[in-house]
Amino acid sequence: MRITKVYTRTGDAGKTRLAGGQEVWKDCLQVEAYGTVDELNASIGLARAMNAEAATKSAASMQLEEDLRWVQNKLFDVGSILATVPGQTFPNMPEVTAQDVTKLETMIDRCQEELTPLKEFILPGGGKVSATLHQARTICRRAERICIHLSREESVAAELNKYLNRLSDALFVLARWVSKTQGEPEFLWERESSRPAG
Repeated sequence: MRITKVYTRTGDAGKTRLAGGQEVWKDCLQVEAYGTVDELNASIGLARAMNAEAATKSAASMQLEEDLRWVQNKLFDVGSILATVPGQTFPNMPEVTAQDVTKLETMIDRCQEELTPLKEFILPGGGKVSATLHQARTICRRAERICIHLSREESVAAELNKYLNRLSDALFVLARWVSKTQGEPEFLWERESSRPAG
């Protein structure tokens, strides 16, 4: 793909074209779906940038970079699929497969080996990288909700929805794992009855 011009003025009236040529309103559910996946991808890019700023390049930070770079590429696949007219295909069209879901599960299991089980919900936060990963997790959940809604109106591959579901789990575990490997505190939710007075 070669992009020679950023602005075309064709969307000024509130419509855009899907891959395949169909014209749709920019606020339609399909555009909302791939737009939210794009937002998710940008938030993961922010986490990668913060991870790259770390003073020392530990094995953990290099592993995180590898994991997140793969996730970003796969999210472009997800976005491309969602931006295509339902039922249409084209040469070299990206796919989301069961193997992609399994890769996320392997990532989760690998990180979980270093984490203690949670006894309570945790407050999203920690350091910059883990906090950004928590934010990405919430965007991922929203993308999943929109895609589930979309799948009730038109055909959406089941593996795509599974991928987003598993990715939100992976982002949660990665956020905890980053806190652990970077020695950052993890704050548990204090229920009203257990909070200190004052």
